[in-house]
Amino acid sequence: MCETTQTLGDQRNMRQWLAEGVDSSTVHHFVPGPGIKKLDLKFDIGALREALETCLQRVESQGDWAEQGFGAFSLTRRPGVETETANDLSGRYWLRTAETYEEEPREEPVDEFAFTQFVPEFAGTYFEHVHSELAKRFPIGRMRVLSKGLYNCNSWHRDPEPRLHIPILTNPGSLFIVNHHVTHLPADGSVYFTDTRGYHTALNGGETRRVHIVAALPQESSPQ
Repeated sequence: MCETTQTLGDQRNMRQWLAEGVDSSTVHHFVPGPGIKKLDLKFDIGALREALETCLQRVESQGDWAEQGFGAFSLTRRPGVETETANDLSGRYWLRTAETYEEEPREEPVDEFAFTQFVPEFAGTYFEHVHSELAKRFPIGRMRVLSKGLYNCNSWHRDPEPRLHIPILTNPGSLFIVNHHVTHLPADGSVYFTDTRGYHTALNGGETRRVHIVAALPQESSPQ
């Protein structure tokens, strides 16, 4: 193909792409796709936010809950285990290194089935009701409250098991990506299934912090 033909082809394609326009009206909505769905289950968003403030006053959380930081605290634990480790909050995951693109494991495996006890410090809060309702429907492992500061992003990684997400605080610039699908998860009390066994990340490109409940769904055959 000669250079003139290539140039004309590029110009034709560019005119076509520009004519297609841009859809900027749906980026703040939830759009289901492969690996991310919305359940037929909904909680009271006001009660979720009230419970968040109550729990933050009752326990010393991990990390930084300021606008720029990352914060976390656990809602479930192994029965009788009062002191959690850093690995309890993170657990096994895999990512691909920048140099080789080869997949490598990070952190140690966690037995999700062992995290059966709701943390006593949070008894009587709306979070206990949420845990009860989820546990009626599915096996629930580690259930955490995770905060992501503004202009912040997770690593591109995969986990041994899928997760449920319940946004408590969010903004239109907060997005969840599973493989090649990206969408916003509104904080309206909805519960979202995210198949985090695939590569994924969460990002906060907004100007306020993002806070989700994240509950692991234990799998009998999870790779270690």
